[in-house]
Amino acid sequence: MPTNSEGLIRRWFEEVWNEKRVEAIDELYADDAIAHGLGEGGGDVVGPEGFKQFHTTFCQAFPDMQITVEEVITDGDRAAARFSGWGTHQGDALGVPPTGNRVTFTGMTFTRWEDGKIQEGWNNVDIMGILKQVNAL
Repeated sequence: MPTNSEGLIRRWFEEVWNEKRVEAIDELYADDAIAHGLGEGGGDVVGPEGFKQFHTTFCQAFPDMQITVEEVITDGDRAAARFSGWGTHQGDALGVPPTGNRVTFTGMTFTRWEDGKIQEGWNNVDIMGILKQVNAL
């Protein structure tokens, strides 16, 4: 198991998103962690249960979603990751009937780690681009 911030953020994307291992959220996301930019209207997602709701929405909409970490830059307990992803719109969890469209997206996250868990994250994901690709806009 990785203990440095680069290894931890790579584990996060691999296990939480690519393997869809929901229990990894509990393992890697602190009880009082805040993910800025992932909530309703770009708000915050707080705690593992809040993050699981966000995760479930996207995994239901794109069950085959895969994310590639393109680059990681670290500084002590912080890690910045640039990533890209794709998935097929197969579920209506975004409030839009499944289109079968394959979507692609990019994003960046800056995380602060404490005791092997995300304590805070700042996120920028091209949600508008995803919504355009599933004809939601």
